[in-house]
Amino acid sequence: MTMYLPRTDTSQITEALAQERHSIGGGAMNMVLTLVIVTDEADHYDAVRAATEAGREHPSRIIAVIRRDPDAEPAIDAEIRRPGTSGPGEALLLRLYGPLGEHADSVITPLLVPDAPVVAWWPGAGPAEPAADPVGRLAHRRITDALRAPDPMADLLGRIGNYRPGDTDLTWTRLTPWRSMLASTMDHPSGWVTAAEVTAEDHYPSADLLAAWLAHQLDVEVTRTVSNGPGITGTRLVTEGGDIALRRQDGRVATLSRPGQPDQTVALARRRASEALAEELRRLDPDLMYERTATFLKDMTERGEAPGQRAARTAEAAPSAEGAQ
Repeated sequence: MTMYLPRTDTSQITEALAQERHSIGGGAMNMVLTLVIVTDEADHYDAVRAATEAGREHPSRIIAVIRRDPDAEPAIDAEIRRPGTSGPGEALLLRLYGPLGEHADSVITPLLVPDAPVVAWWPGAGPAEPAADPVGRLAHRRITDALRAPDPMADLLGRIGNYRPGDTDLTWTRLTPWRSMLASTMDHPSGWVTAAEVTAEDHYPSADLLAAWLAHQLDVEVTRTVSNGPGITGTRLVTEGGDIALRRQDGRVATLSRPGQPDQTVALARRRASEALAEELRRLDPDLMYERTATFLKDMTERGEAPGQRAARTAEAAPSAEGAQ
């Protein structure tokens, strides 16, 4: 069941929520957290759907702040979706008109559940300093996605410069399968790693974060090479015993090559927004590895040593960039 409250205010919304909770026995109050989505009309459908899918693993209340015409008269259109309608928790869609869009915190604060953690997510263009954003100040965790920006790397680096504990970006979360797979290859004796390479489409910040993570963890030079994608298409670790290569051409499965062993096909699908979001909702403490890697990437960039700045050739011009057999 969905309730619509056009041209309403927070007191009417609060009253309607109380009536809904009373009619279903208060089940909306025992959610794990409140996920606040700050978006626009064009992106809100996909964002709410991703949050609903993630909510099946982490039952949560969803408050979607949808900014509309900034030049209109201040107004609120509310849409309340009862738990079970589109997920385990209640979903509240707030369309804010005029200057209210810049003061969303004053609208959502009365609607938060006491003592429940708050996570803020900007699925589109996010603020340069999430912790200073009006909504970000209410949140324990703040999730952005630099991939949606016109210049993803500039957007990511600028936000890293304003990092505060609790910030994270989905460009980092998308790397979890790659980092897990590469870490597992070190379980087999192969000698010291002396160099590494990351191959991906251009302007793909996840690849630069992966290169920075390898450089930071292994203390080796990492080359960032450009391919046609999609996303990250390969990594290569140069070791004393031979090259360890992980190659993915279709965005779904990858081939793992190790010295002295037959090639192995492994599942390595590109992550959907709901999967990356669900991973971020598993933790409410700061992601220290993201902080260290992101800071390392920013420092390398400022010194002119970032992997992306050293790439002087494309994967098509250098077949070895995909890794030796």
